[in-house]
Amino acid sequence: MVQLVGPLRRELADSVSSCRVLVVGAGGIGCELLKNLVLTGFKNIEVIDLDTIDVSNLNRQFLFQKKHVGKSKAQVAKESVLRFCPSANITAYHDSIMNPDYNVEFFRNFQLVMNALDNRAARNHVNRMCLAADIPLIESGTAGYLGQVTVIKKGATECYECQPKPTQKTFPGCTIRNTPSEPIHCIVWAKYLFNQLFGEEDADQEVSPDTADPEAAWNPEETAARATASDQDGDIKRVSTKEWARSTGYDPVKLFNKLFKDDIMYLLTMDKLWKKRKAPVPLDWAEVQQLVSSQDEVCGTGLKDQQVLSLGGYSQLFQHSVETLRSQLDEKGDGAQLVWDKDDPPAMDFVTAAANLRMHIFSMSMKSRFDVKSMAGNIIPAIATTNAVIAGLIVLEALKILNSDFQQCRTIFLNKQPNPRKKLLVPCALDRPNPNCYVCASKPEVTVKLNVHKTVVQALQDRILKEKFGMVAPDVQIEDGKGTILISSEEGETEANNNKFLSDFGIRNGSRLQADDFLQDYTLLVNVLHCEEMPRDVEFEVVGDAPEKPPSAPEEEKSIANGNKDAAQPSTSSKAVVEDDDVLLVDSDEEPSSSTTDVSTEAGSLKRKLHDAETGESASKRKRLDQQAADDDDDIIALD
Repeated sequence: MVQLVGPLRRELADSVSSCRVLVVGAGGIGCELLKNLVLTGFKNIEVIDLDTIDVSNLNRQFLFQKKHVGKSKAQVAKESVLRFCPSANITAYHDSIMNPDYNVEFFRNFQLVMNALDNRAARNHVNRMCLAADIPLIESGTAGYLGQVTVIKKGATECYECQPKPTQKTFPGCTIRNTPSEPIHCIVWAKYLFNQLFGEEDADQEVSPDTADPEAAWNPEETAARATASDQDGDIKRVSTKEWARSTGYDPVKLFNKLFKDDIMYLLTMDKLWKKRKAPVPLDWAEVQQLVSSQDEVCGTGLKDQQVLSLGGYSQLFQHSVETLRSQLDEKGDGAQLVWDKDDPPAMDFVTAAANLRMHIFSMSMKSRFDVKSMAGNIIPAIATTNAVIAGLIVLEALKILNSDFQQCRTIFLNKQPNPRKKLLVPCALDRPNPNCYVCASKPEVTVKLNVHKTVVQALQDRILKEKFGMVAPDVQIEDGKGTILISSEEGETEANNNKFLSDFGIRNGSRLQADDFLQDYTLLVNVLHCEEMPRDVEFEVVGDAPEKPPSAPEEEKSIANGNKDAAQPSTSSKAVVEDDDVLLVDSDEEPSSSTTDVSTEAGSLKRKLHDAETGESASKRKRLDQQAADDDDDIIALD
């Protein structure tokens, strides 16, 4: 007779109790997942998250309360979960999973790794660490009402990077407001700012630190002083952004100093945010104006889209665009609102200027108007119930793995609406590894087309190896018979090479570069394909990559739009700017075939892009699990 421990067979219950699990992320999915794990019987859990708790998290990250604002998510999540199961052994790390301390040996301490992340770079990194350590990874994500869970196992399934991903579309709110790390974060912030100043105000699109919340600061006395401060020099009372801006007559100088000086100085008082991040540098209008040169002055005819201005130039563009938008509001009369449109020059100028000023503050390379316009997109809201469903599915897949039943593992899609067969959850067979994957293939290799006479070493390191191929600290050697070191991860060792062209090192058409990332235990061979004339605005191309804008799917396969039109972009990035637990989910290029299964075309997958009426992404068809598996009542939920 089978012995049961709760709902589990004794053997499985023992495996669950002894299993060591690493949970990466303690946000929306992470909170639900940690609760599920301890209630299922998992006793040995380690959780890591770099973020601190923000007020905007409290509507869905239920392990946190108002008194926890400003504290470590991982630590508070641990304390809250222990109240469900005091006997559990939980270790919390307030740190980045990309820290070199968490190397391959660290990952080998676990039997399972579960991702509850909200950004592409960390997902790629954990994927590579699990491959190197040969540990099963359960990947997950949500985007509004859509969700997905999949299992990644070295040599048995596709890895997270086997298929090209569309540009990330959503971002966490705390990232947008407090700790931007990518240009898209600043662009989304600037779009929110436009609405706060000139358009329809939305409480979920706040752009300033909450200076009136004593729990959001590290120095309560200073916070109290700020909350009662006058609006002199932009340090304002807690009135709406638009109300305050109107009281100043939309004075560009006061706006500038409030947004780029006072708010940044307040962020600096949250000193724990900057222990492992580079701190922002406030800007002062008067000081910036001393940098303005004649060619930076903004004229009424606008700027060339491809031009990247200086700091002084963007301050002038900010002033000019604010004055123009103020005039437009005046013409419309009292109570009027403007609607942001990327094709409206003043609106586009404002977002370009504000985003670039913020990029400079947070030590990012500034972008041209063309680049900013191309990245403007949608933000998808986080839905608490979606996170809960996905967290439950993660645990079910974990139980299959611990039961030595890997063949029953599935990629499962949560749809926004029931498909024709009234199913919301649809399982899909796991795909085999892509033999041409530049991460999990036996000998990863790619061909990159570029102009060796125009591409500098710094661009190879930052734009190609780090940004495109997800390396953290690459070392690059030229296969020229001499073992010439082009890039070293040791600080300062090859810094003199950064601004030199690849051709200066004898790199030409057919040259081969060996790029190693020792942290990720990952080696990539890069074949250089020289192209004298690259397409306009294209710095490099990866040969064989899927096009950035795939053809639209047939009308009958269009999915219902998800999220709101002003939501995250990324990039469209991917996270609701207000939702810091939002996770990018559907990043795939293929979609289950509706002819062989009941998968709603709204479901996303790691292998396909969502075809969303608002994101404009299309979904191509992919092979599906056979009919019998699709009908498995153990894997799907049928609606009455």
